[in-house]
Amino acid sequence: MDAALADITDGLWTYLLIPVVVLLGLFFTIQSKGVQFRMFPEMFRAVVRKSAPDREGGKPVSSFGAFTISAAARVGTGNVAGVAAAITLGGPGAVFWMWVMAVIGAASAFAESTLAQLYKVRDKDSFRGGPAYYMKFGLNAKWMGMTFAAVITLTFALAFNSVQANTITATMMSAFDIPADSATPSIIIGLALVALTALVVYGGVTRLVSVTTMLVPVMAIAYLLLGTVVVIINIHNLPTVITQIVSSAFGLQEMAAGGLGAAIMQGVRRGLFSNEAGLGSAPNAGAAASVRHPVNQGLVQALGVFFDTILVCSITAFTILFANPTLAGNDQTGATLTQSALVTNLGSWAGVALAMVIFMLAFSSVLGNYYYGESNVEFLIGRKGLPALRVLVLIAVFVGAVGSFATVWAVADLMMALLALINLAALAPLSKTAFKLLADYVAQRKAGVEDPVFTKDRMPELRNVQVWDNADVPAKN
Repeated sequence: MDAALADITDGLWTYLLIPVVVLLGLFFTIQSKGVQFRMFPEMFRAVVRKSAPDREGGKPVSSFGAFTISAAARVGTGNVAGVAAAITLGGPGAVFWMWVMAVIGAASAFAESTLAQLYKVRDKDSFRGGPAYYMKFGLNAKWMGMTFAAVITLTFALAFNSVQANTITATMMSAFDIPADSATPSIIIGLALVALTALVVYGGVTRLVSVTTMLVPVMAIAYLLLGTVVVIINIHNLPTVITQIVSSAFGLQEMAAGGLGAAIMQGVRRGLFSNEAGLGSAPNAGAAASVRHPVNQGLVQALGVFFDTILVCSITAFTILFANPTLAGNDQTGATLTQSALVTNLGSWAGVALAMVIFMLAFSSVLGNYYYGESNVEFLIGRKGLPALRVLVLIAVFVGAVGSFATVWAVADLMMALLALINLAALAPLSKTAFKLLADYVAQRKAGVEDPVFTKDRMPELRNVQVWDNADVPAKN
């Protein structure tokens, strides 16, 4: 089954998804006049803007709160296990192509999250939205939105959560020298993860935001501190490693051996799994934010792509290549390779420390992934579908904890490819609207407006916009 899944997925990625992702990313970059470059300083201002109480006196999700939900799903096993898998299968050059995908994909991330904000709807205590909503309201294609909602729920809430649980189990067992084929410890870890996940997912989005807001900074800082120590210790080797990454991405040796294609495929595939640019996931979190202009959240989510790949994934890649530049004699896969590299660089204590960090990374991703499922199940059948979703998520977490590495990743890769193709098919025709909103935002900033405001009467040609009346825009901070 693993071999059949791999063949199907490789063909889908090689001949369809990679060309589509790259070409559309370049198209969005040109169409937006390089939004990811020229608006980079503005991204930092956007992420720290606070939200005032809404018209009903509640406390809505802030830009930073929505950022942490999406970062919770982004910053996870893709940064640790995914980077290691990319290097193992595609060589050091795969890291370069991950960087390229982050730079190109930031434009896609901007467009999809801006559109999610524009076409969001009111929820009982916040907003909700995402690709399913901009397909329904922006394209008048409810059938497409329902298809996307079903696929993203299967992909994130089930398949990706299995990957997160699998990685937690593998690193915990490796940290404490438990044989990988021991069934009882993996069952115990799986049951513990189910219990912890249940405590949060039955608490609603407010508890979800509070948990991820607490966990994401802690996990990111802890992992970045470990990685920064490794880089400082090996700073004299950093130019060599960067040269190795770049040369392997274009080297004649790799071309002759057929390794160039593997480097590109693994770099793009793991880059997309890690930063999710164009995948249609982060817009679900971005739509929940209460902001004064849709572009604000587009900028925030574009920044998340850089944070995820250029910073966090690079730390992982450097750690691995410092420890074993040639990958000679290596038979480890996924997070255990990163774990071994940290032990080589820092000592045995680092293996246990990374297991704790990965637990926080992956567990927060489980929570973020669940939120994506919740938002889209509500789109499909309303809140009556949430009890069933919660049960299925708990089952997926347990199955991932006790399942095999190859199977859970193969299923995740296949589902991710299908999800991206559906989202990009909608994003292409709607992107013009996103960049008109960008022009409005930029015009206000040039006019001296510190915090630009959008109401739908500024663009009366837009149809089916559900909010963005004056009453829907939060008061100025």
